[in-house]
Amino acid sequence: MRSDYCGTLTAKDIDREVTLCGWVDRRRDHGGVIFIDLRDREGIVQVVFDPDTGDHFNLADRVRGEYVLQVTGKVRARDAATVNPNMATGEVEVYGTGLTILNEAETTPFPLDSHASVGEDVRLKFRYLDLRRAEMQKGLKFRSKVTNLVRNYLDDQGFLDIETPILTRATPEGARDYLVPSRTHENKFFALPQSPQLFKQLLMVSGFDRYYQIAKCFRDEDLRADRQPEFTQIDIETSFMDEEGIMSVTEGMIRTIFQTLKEVDLGDFPRMTYADAMQKYGSDKPDLRIPLELVDVKDLMGEVDFKVFSGPAKDPKGRVTALKVPGGNEKLTRKQIDDYTKFVGIYGAKGLAYIKVNDKNDLEEGLQSPIVKFLPTDVRKAILERVEADNGDLIFFGADKATVVSEALGALRCKLGEDLDLYTCEWAPLWVVDFPMFEEEDDGSLNSLHHPFTAPSCSPEELEKSPETALSRAYDMVLNGTELGGGSIRIHNQTMQQAVFRALGIGEEEQREKFGFLLDALKYGAPPHGGLAFGLDRLIMLMIGAGSIRDVIAFPKTQSAACVMTDAPGAVDEQQLKDLHIRLRKKEKPAAEVKGD
Repeated sequence: MRSDYCGTLTAKDIDREVTLCGWVDRRRDHGGVIFIDLRDREGIVQVVFDPDTGDHFNLADRVRGEYVLQVTGKVRARDAATVNPNMATGEVEVYGTGLTILNEAETTPFPLDSHASVGEDVRLKFRYLDLRRAEMQKGLKFRSKVTNLVRNYLDDQGFLDIETPILTRATPEGARDYLVPSRTHENKFFALPQSPQLFKQLLMVSGFDRYYQIAKCFRDEDLRADRQPEFTQIDIETSFMDEEGIMSVTEGMIRTIFQTLKEVDLGDFPRMTYADAMQKYGSDKPDLRIPLELVDVKDLMGEVDFKVFSGPAKDPKGRVTALKVPGGNEKLTRKQIDDYTKFVGIYGAKGLAYIKVNDKNDLEEGLQSPIVKFLPTDVRKAILERVEADNGDLIFFGADKATVVSEALGALRCKLGEDLDLYTCEWAPLWVVDFPMFEEEDDGSLNSLHHPFTAPSCSPEELEKSPETALSRAYDMVLNGTELGGGSIRIHNQTMQQAVFRALGIGEEEQREKFGFLLDALKYGAPPHGGLAFGLDRLIMLMIGAGSIRDVIAFPKTQSAACVMTDAPGAVDEQQLKDLHIRLRKKEKPAAEVKGD
């Protein structure tokens, strides 16, 4: 039905006869000459109809916004005065000689241009219209290019694209499962996979030593701008390759994507241990574009006459940390400091102490802060020296449990970087390595920081002797403060796997119930293996500068995990429930209503 896409016509096409199909982006009548901006996925071209075309001109006079047209005409150069440098087709136009209205359209519920401000709820309700907008089409086309590059790169590296099941069994992976009731197995349920983790390990046992999949994953968890109940992973697993090899291959893939699609050379990715990341940046995914670092001052605060500081300083699980903002005295007002105090409260901090350095050489009058009076002169001097303070600097302090301080000041660091535009570069990738094997729960028990199949970097004997200090062979790729992907070398022998289960307090019965099929597979010559999974949606979001992964997913859910376009989730009829052996419970009335009946 067409010879070309609208947005691909250039000066090279002048004098060509073309047939185009698309939507009416805009129609204008200028003194008897009708101009139609015709739009398709590749862009817009101007089509001109004059009265000499007879019936076609009269038809053009009828068209309105979003009508679907087929246009025949000749490409010609625009007059110099009318060239539009902001359009890819701005040098040319099509002189229309034929027109067919393929379909009419009602007035859309919101304008489809990029300048209109439309609420996200309306955009999602009419997503099929929202996706016509150039911005949305550009994002999804970019996503397609990325997935094509991923496939080509991994194919060239010898990886095989293998699908894994969507209907599987529930396994603990850190979030709630989406459950699917079985009609043929009464009172039993499938689960949608949170990731293909167990199946890709089984593929390694099966001898497919290099696997990848652009996989759908499902997690029933609280949502944020970068989370969705269903999302997409670039899932990778390989045998007979250590972490250095896996990191090299996947780093090469990301560098190829950026070089090809953004013309950006990310260079070699630096390495940082988890311990250094938490100490300096309060986060295991630090944004290295921001030149601010946390500095521990716990050892200076143990004897000060200020319990807010001395309490955490004496607590083995406490942390007292300083964050210097160069030139912060002039950059930040008192109102902004108060706003930052409220901000860190989101992360559990009870307050935000600060010192303004007016004159670093005058330890009595040169420091401005409500807390200075509680700090002896030698402590003031030691703090200024340790953070390398200068006149005009502002120093924030965090004092609480180590987890609270790290999270609060780590978030404050990023907030300051954004508010004060402290970024030193556009892209800052890195690898974070040497993660702890376990994290301690409030009741003192241990939980896997990643998952129970992550290999420790020590022997089984060392693990059982000191599990709380054990490190794992895990690695995360971070870009601009966002975790792009994470993975690890997996446990491939039973001795190590049982040592990990014992450290986690997972008994044999629970092992069989949750992981029996994988444990059986490990008995039959499982090779050393490991892998990594990237969040495709997050990667695209970062690369195109979108504010949310919903902007790079064709049909996303809302923050309440609903689809307002299809009104899902929805009710089902009684017969379907009977087939699934399910009976819905009636909502119980509050006690007050029961008494009143």
